[in-house]
Amino acid sequence: MRHVLQTKINIAAAPEDVWLHLIDLPAYSAWNPFITEAAGTAAVGERLTIRVQAGDRASTLHPTITVADPGRVFEWLAHVGMPGMFSGRHRFELTPTATGCQLVHSETFHGILVRPLRRSIETSTRAGFEAMNDALAHRVLVERAA
Repeated sequence: MRHVLQTKINIAAAPEDVWLHLIDLPAYSAWNPFITEAAGTAAVGERLTIRVQAGDRASTLHPTITVADPGRVFEWLAHVGMPGMFSGRHRFELTPTATGCQLVHSETFHGILVRPLRRSIETSTRAGFEAMNDALAHRVLVERAA
């Protein structure tokens, strides 16, 4: 089973400025309501430790970075349980716009647990993505104004 969750937000800042906040993993705890802790190096092949808060559930994951294209794409892949149970390819895509950039924040889920978790993905996980998007846009603008 496969399911794609996608959110978008326009941010009044250059992709390069937004990128700096996306890859500053230790700072996530200061501003990010969805990924409340993150550690590791933002480079392809590196393994991260992230703590995700989706609704009333929190979980710690150890994804591997699959894409780190500065100012454009940051992506990682996480697996839960045995192969084929549940995995997610989490992706941030930045595209320049006339007023800054658009962030497409998405995740493609695979595995046999996707179907029973689909409602949770569409409610609490989507809410987490949107909260993170809003917090990121706010952080970028506050930092730029400082």
